[in-house]
Amino acid sequence: MSIRFNPSRGATLGVEWELQLIDADTRHLRQDAREVLAALPSLSEGKFTKVRHELMESTVEVVTDPCFTVSEIAADLQATVDQMRHVVHGRGTALACTGSHAISDWRDAVMAPVQRYAELIEEMQWLARRIQTFGVHVHVGVTAQDRAIPVINALSAYLPHFLALTASSPFWNGHDTGLASSRSIVFGSLPTAGPPHSMADWGEFEAYMDTLLRAGTIRSIKEVWWDIRPHPDFGTVEVRMFDGIPTLREVTMVTALCQSLVTLFEHQIDRGYALPRPAAWVVRDNKWRATRYGLDAIIITDDSGRTAPLRDVLYELTSELEPVADRLGCSEELKVVGEVLEHGAPYERQRAIRAEGGSLEDVVSATITEFDENRFVGPREVVHAGTT
Repeated sequence: MSIRFNPSRGATLGVEWELQLIDADTRHLRQDAREVLAALPSLSEGKFTKVRHELMESTVEVVTDPCFTVSEIAADLQATVDQMRHVVHGRGTALACTGSHAISDWRDAVMAPVQRYAELIEEMQWLARRIQTFGVHVHVGVTAQDRAIPVINALSAYLPHFLALTASSPFWNGHDTGLASSRSIVFGSLPTAGPPHSMADWGEFEAYMDTLLRAGTIRSIKEVWWDIRPHPDFGTVEVRMFDGIPTLREVTMVTALCQSLVTLFEHQIDRGYALPRPAAWVVRDNKWRATRYGLDAIIITDDSGRTAPLRDVLYELTSELEPVADRLGCSEELKVVGEVLEHGAPYERQRAIRAEGGSLEDVVSATITEFDENRFVGPREVVHAGTT
């Protein structure tokens, strides 16, 4: 089959941010996305919506317009969130974003009234019904069809970097999972989820999609939920590895990281270099290490099995990308990587609250504050409501 990729004009950007609807009193998820969206017709109706349903009624997804800079992404998201706040606060609802909700049970979830979600539930059953998870997707434009697969191959080496910086789901159904990211496991259980398949070129991607369609594994290439995938209609690569991200500052951080990496790879192609293509076993192993240990992971750095602390690798990476980010105008956003390394990724900040005697309700309260005030909340700032 032929799949046409619509090239982008440079490293254009788009972001999808899945937000939790939380009861301001109980701190549990509220299943009222339908009512919230109905109260925002200017954002939720028409061909190009800014807010929309996700799989469960506890989620509203905020979507940006195509942008050229990270600062445009920040302004776009902020404008939509500001309009949402006027609606949800009047309903006794708060907004937050983490990969999982610390205390709500997935069995209490209500599915969104969307036909394709109903079909997904029917096909996947328990695997889909328990996906009470939240994430962030970043699209970055690629300038030519024949570059999309090499860029995805190269980006797959950074799955642990993307996940560890944003891991925010250590708790699941009221329990500490021992993982930095339970979302990575829950969502990754879907048959067509997980790391992208390593392929040589666009022709091999087309042939593989054709095989999946003929076999009945998928009905559309949109049902291939890889951690990084091409989006032919948009002319982008879509990085889907991120857990739910609590603050806008961290959303723009990962957007800057993605745009800088894709721009670097395009420049390397322009200079005649072949992009790196890590071995599949390395990609899978490193993803697991970040899922389990987050920023404390020791990741594999080459196909021969050499390793290095992920924190050290991230410091080196941000230093390498500084000139690229400076040219793109997103160097300040990229520097937030250093702040996360210093003050803790979201999963570390959540666990610090528990370590200081806070309850899981306190954890949820802190994530609401982080979202509302766009800053990291330390355990000493939490007014404890007791233990869970």
